Amino acid sequence: MTKHTKVNALLLLAVAALAVLPLVLGLGDHKEEPFAGADAEAETAITEIDPDYEPWFSPLYEPPSGEIESALFALQAALGAGVLGYYFGVHRGRRQGAGPAGRQNGAGGSRPGEF
Repeated sequence: MTKHTKVNALLLLAVAALAVLPLVLGLGDHKEEPFAGADAEAETAITEIDPDYEPWFSPLYEPPSGEIESALFALQAALGAGVLGYYFGVHRGRRQGAGPAGRQNGAGGSRPGEF
């Protein structure tokens, strides 16, 4: 095993431990919903400060359950990660294509179909 492989394995184990340990040890404030979102926390704080407060507007779409809301949030995160990954992949590919191998044809590379 190379040094880089060992370091990568240790980093992967550390990340997994950071994700799993709080769940296994039951850390948190033991509320009914342990993973309540920031919106719910803000609503609770505002209600404590001013019980008569009325929101200015309501959401355009409110999912029927928390599970569906979480699934939509995960889908949104996955789509965003896909777009970012695609952008960085294209950017890196263009940089590598413009490297020494791409500059051998003169002014900056070849067009499709040229050799």
